[in-house]
Amino acid sequence: MAEAKTVPTKASVDEFIDRVEPAAKREDARVLLELFTKITGEQPRMWGDSIIGFGTYNTTYASGRDVTWMRSGFSPRKAKHSVYLMGGYCDEIAARDRAAALERLGKHSTGKSCLYINKLSDVDLGVLEEMIAADWATMARIYPE
Repeated sequence: MAEAKTVPTKASVDEFIDRVEPAAKREDARVLLELFTKITGEQPRMWGDSIIGFGTYNTTYASGRDVTWMRSGFSPRKAKHSVYLMGGYCDEIAARDRAAALERLGKHSTGKSCLYINKLSDVDLGVLEEMIAADWATMARIYPE
């Protein structure tokens, strides 16, 4: 069975953020770090070389492959921040509530498993905070520790 490509590392989250370019993305990353840390109560951890994750959960894919993945997190990518809110992909009710929150969020786009935000000034941080908190609660319900 193939190992997961993105796994937790011992790299420093703060050192990673210090290298994020441009400076505006770096400042946004610090805001996201503070927001996720406050909401989750977890210490951030680097996953691979560019994702900051919070908590973990274990799941089994339809293929039978067992994986450990972060419960929530983000990556301050050059073009857009990728925000990983896993609960909305694991639960129908959470997905419906997320759709309603996205209507209020502001400028964003979505992919199969990510929320993309160009810059935090494009979105309502209060709505983003609600989304992270709701997602964290969903993950705790679906994947209790």
